[in-house]
Amino acid sequence: MSEYRIPTPEERRRQREEEAGENKSNKVMRAIFGIIMIIVYVGMGVLLLINFFGWNGDWAWTRYVVGVVLVIYGIWRAYRQVKGID
Repeated sequence: MSEYRIPTPEERRRQREEEAGENKSNKVMRAIFGIIMIIVYVGMGVLLLINFFGWNGDWAWTRYVVGVVLVIYGIWRAYRQVKGID
């Protein structure tokens, strides 16, 4: 027969604190990663729009399309980050 042991209040409190600590560090890392990705998306979109890389030719219109899409997606991620949806 298996023996079931009920944890003491101190053990339960310690377990909740450990879980909260792990959850807090996870939230901080997700927030930092989210901010970095917002900067990357908006920054890359702006660099494409100002032709930082010097791309010319018949496919120049794709630079504008991709640049606008990246900026819009970066703004969308920033909105989700601020609202806490993500």
